Amino acid sequence: MNIDSVKLKSLEKLAEQIRKDSIWMSTRAGTGHLGPALSISDIIAVLYGEIMKYNPKNPSWPDRDRFILSKGHGCLALYSALAQCGYFDRALLKEFCNRLDTMLPGHPERKLPGVEANTGSLGHGIAIGMGMAMAGKLANKDYRVFVITGDGELQEGSNWEAAMAAAHHKLDNLVVIVDRNKLQLGDFTENISQLEPLAKKWDSFGWAVKVIDGHNIKEITDVLSSIPLTRGKPSAIIASTIKSKGLKFAENKVEWHYKVLTEQQYKEIKDELSLEELAYE
Repeated sequence: MNIDSVKLKSLEKLAEQIRKDSIWMSTRAGTGHLGPALSISDIIAVLYGEIMKYNPKNPSWPDRDRFILSKGHGCLALYSALAQCGYFDRALLKEFCNRLDTMLPGHPERKLPGVEANTGSLGHGIAIGMGMAMAGKLANKDYRVFVITGDGELQEGSNWEAAMAAAHHKLDNLVVIVDRNKLQLGDFTENISQLEPLAKKWDSFGWAVKVIDGHNIKEITDVLSSIPLTRGKPSAIIASTIKSKGLKFAENKVEWHYKVLTEQQYKEIKDELSLEELAYE
């Protein structure tokens, strides 16, 4: 796909705003998984800004593409995208984790318009997506199902059961995007449970596989615009990313899996990144 410069700039701006919102929400709340949200911001921007078909005024539209954030702890990025795309007023973002019954908890829940499934980082998203993709095939619908999974999450066996079933049923309307930032809660993934050779694993399970730069908007758009990668096969996109992308002092550091800025740190970078005032109410 030859994406024009105007559209490219628009997607870059969307990704930038997702990062700004994620930093603002998490600092304001004093909690949240900031690093996992920043690593997927570019991918989320392309999905919602260019690739997926959806109707914010009718979130249950039967012909919509489905999106599952299997790594639900990265929900800051999803909340920002949903707000920017019109699912709800952006003013709601200030309610992130601010009370027990918030519409924007630390992991997404279906009570929020645009959220398709309650997720954590439990290895469930691919199986949920597979079920949705199979339902689409049985109903002769042409919608696609996109799932973003963490790389550490792939250590859960349920993912590979779902991957095996999806290939068996030739679900070429299913796309799994692996956020390959190489870090998980306690360490680098390869120190906890080796994933490599990851592309070969997906290939051996019968999936079409592509490795991309998960921060290159054009490359992400080009690949996702050519789905399915192979007719009759589900697609696995391994996106090489950097945890906490956009915060130089936090990038590629394991402690930023579940860590947020202090108010002082926020003030120090506020002007550099053109961030909003924290504005507590």
